[in-house]
Amino acid sequence: MKPMSYRREHRSSKSALLDGLEEGGLRASSSYSHDINEHDNDKAVQSLQDRVVFLKRLTGDIHEEVESHNRLLDRMGNHMDASRGILSGTMDRFKMVFEKKSSWRMCRLVAYFVVSFLIIYVLFRICRIFMHS
Repeated sequence: MKPMSYRREHRSSKSALLDGLEEGGLRASSSYSHDINEHDNDKAVQSLQDRVVFLKRLTGDIHEEVESHNRLLDRMGNHMDASRGILSGTMDRFKMVFEKKSSWRMCRLVAYFVVSFLIIYVLFRICRIFMHS
């Protein structure tokens, strides 16, 4: 009986020894794992902070660009309104000229256009002749 009880005691003491080592190993591994997780978390937090700073800078740049374009569009709108006013005044003057139905004025206007066109045409022909010579 002694040999069997010796074996049982040996097994139980061996398993108790290994259990203690494994538990210590687990504790050490868990502590090491905890340190690694903390380090990874710190890296992730730093990465997120960098991204947030980048996105904040990017949104600031986009905001400035949008404000710049809004100012430009406002100025263009003001210029378009001024141009519309000038064009409207010019069209009103043309209407007055054409509504009077003065045949003499109409003939003069058509004659001025035809003469101007002919002068420009002749000048272009002369310039072309001199350029090819």
